[in-house]
Amino acid sequence: MHEIIIEAENRARTGRHSRALRREGMVPGIYYIRGEANIPFTVTGKSLQPLIYTTESHIINLKFNDGGVKKCILREVQFDPVTEKPIHVDLLGLRENEEITLEVPVVVTGGTPVGVREGGILQQSIRALKVSCLPKNIPNHIEVNAGELKMNEFIHVRDIRLPDATILAHEEDTILGVIPPTVEKEVAVEPGAEVEAAEPEVIGKGKKPEEGEEAAEAEGKAEAEKAAAPAKAATQAKTTAPGKATPPGKTPASPREEKKK
Repeated sequence: MHEIIIEAENRARTGRHSRALRREGMVPGIYYIRGEANIPFTVTGKSLQPLIYTTESHIINLKFNDGGVKKCILREVQFDPVTEKPIHVDLLGLRENEEITLEVPVVVTGGTPVGVREGGILQQSIRALKVSCLPKNIPNHIEVNAGELKMNEFIHVRDIRLPDATILAHEEDTILGVIPPTVEKEVAVEPGAEVEAAEPEVIGKGKKPEEGEEAAEAEGKAEAEKAAAPAKAATQAKTTAPGKATPPGKTPASPREEKKK
């Protein structure tokens, strides 16, 4: 287990005073351990970089300006949402004979997996595992060898062995695996075939007749006109004088008008 020394200063004032410290490049923090009073402190933002931007776990030797040293681990870091710089840090104290729970980074080894060389995609679902162990047995990281993974093969929590620590995760949880690439299916169109465009729906004004009503009405009207045709022709023939044909479009003269002539 790697150890790192960080120099800290006791912090007497808290609250609004923390803003002034941040403007000076300092990061306020709290050291705490069960059964003891919390200790407020400040450290430089630069001194936290080896703890934040790493894939390794570390035991911290927090060295105060009064000469005291506290062994601890990084529990939590808060970041500014805009600048993404650390603005507060929590450190958990360690006791030699007490087990602690912490997250240990997962590091993938073995080079490019076989399945990836065949066109697959390496998908990592878990990047840190929560473990319980004594401080002296904290692993730097958890190695997962993915070099021999073929297509559709996976490594689960049950496949990991830590001799001096207990993994606090479900055995069936998937850590990583090689999955086939996503391929979009294309609709095959036969040569010469035309894609029929959908006709727009025509919405007419007024009340829409029930299905079949309009056709029945038109058919009945046509039958009525056909039946009335002979009677109409006979009526026109009676109103026309014998031997005289009424020109098309001209109304036949009445008997009174004929007498005047």
